[in-house]
Amino acid sequence: MKLLLAGLVVFLVVETHAQWYRFPVEAAQGSRDMWRAYSDMREANWKNSDKYFHARGNQDAAARGAGGRWAAEVISNGREWAQGLGDSGRGREDSEADQVANRHGRDGGDLNIYRPKGLPKKY
Repeated sequence: MKLLLAGLVVFLVVETHAQWYRFPVEAAQGSRDMWRAYSDMREANWKNSDKYFHARGNQDAAARGAGGRWAAEVISNGREWAQGLGDSGRGREDSEADQVANRHGRDGGDLNIYRPKGLPKKY
């Protein structure tokens, strides 16, 4: 019984630590997902679509795994922090609303609540 229990513990510890190599790959893929959402937002140039693309980029990145979720959080927080330094004219409320959309996406929420009417299906 002790041997079985010890084997189970070793298996769980090794399996948990054996995934460490995926984190950087997931982070790189998540960063690409964030860039693609930003590029799509610029390409679409659609009124009131900002929150949708925030949520979509975060959701796509987080779906990659822990590394993608981390990348999405770092990029989202960094973007909002950098916009707060300059005079983007958007204001604190808009930045907070962006962060709500970011978290909603990372948590796997329904993107359609942020999708503006008429936005092409391509996005």
